Amino acid sequence: MAWQGNDRRKFPRILYPCMIKIFSSEQGQEVMLTHTENVGVGGCCIIVKKAIQLFSPVSVELDLIDEADHIRAEGKVVWSVRRKAVESFKPSFYDIGIEFANVSEQNQKRLEKAMNIFLKKGYKTLRPVY
Repeated sequence: MAWQGNDRRKFPRILYPCMIKIFSSEQGQEVMLTHTENVGVGGCCIIVKKAIQLFSPVSVELDLIDEADHIRAEGKVVWSVRRKAVESFKPSFYDIGIEFANVSEQNQKRLEKAMNIFLKKGYKTLRPVY
């Protein structure tokens, strides 16, 4: 998928690099530990070393640092963009957009609370475009 520069998010994303575990059944139950580039109540952007197929279902576990317990959610990959390699000996990385789904009401409230805390602390946001 070629990046068109369109921001189609329904919710603002906060530029917050929290740790995240991705469980992908499309990758043979592979578990990836990485960090977010941004996160919001509706999804997140992660940075990984290899692509995850578009529309693949994933399970995620977010470690928002300020929260006692990790937030778990189901989701799907809604976009994937390969970054250009800056140097010939370093691997290219992928920016992967994940849309959350089936988030429990308790985890949804915790995610909203955390996003409000991050906003109050002055973390920068990417505004939604409808």
